[in-house]
Amino acid sequence: MPTCATAFTEKSIALLTSDYLPKIAAATSALGDEGLWWRANENSNSAGNLLLHLRGNVTQWIVGGVGGRDYARQRAQEFAARGGATARDLLDGLTTTVNTACDIIAAQTEASLLERRQIQGYDVSVLDAIYHVVEHFSMHTGQVILLAKARTDLDLRLWTPRTAASSTKPPSL
Repeated sequence: MPTCATAFTEKSIALLTSDYLPKIAAATSALGDEGLWWRANENSNSAGNLLLHLRGNVTQWIVGGVGGRDYARQRAQEFAARGGATARDLLDGLTTTVNTACDIIAAQTEASLLERRQIQGYDVSVLDAIYHVVEHFSMHTGQVILLAKARTDLDLRLWTPRTAASSTKPPSL
């Protein structure tokens, strides 16, 4: 019988890899390299900024904060960027970071989930850190989708089991 820790870590990994990343991939594919850096206005972020930001957040909170690995983050640059990287480069970098984080998440136990960490000035448990990253990733996934829909006027045909009442299979990504 799976433990609560196993259920939590498996669900966290599934959301990051099987729900959020495919949605971001579909949205960035629709945007392309030029649309990736489009901003609704100067006070808004582009999808490119959000991908950089997600990678930085996952690196700081899970890879460094939970996994104890060295990391370097320039948070202000995540939001200041106005171009440069391609959609494929950003998605590949984010995917690599998420996969590394998922290895760290998968290694957690009932005891380690309760351990305390100092991350970004916060005193949090490992469970708190993972929950923060999954929630944060969800919020920015929605923003990337909204930017893609606003910029392209395309139906991205995003499918999840929760929204599949009239559909039987997900679209090809």
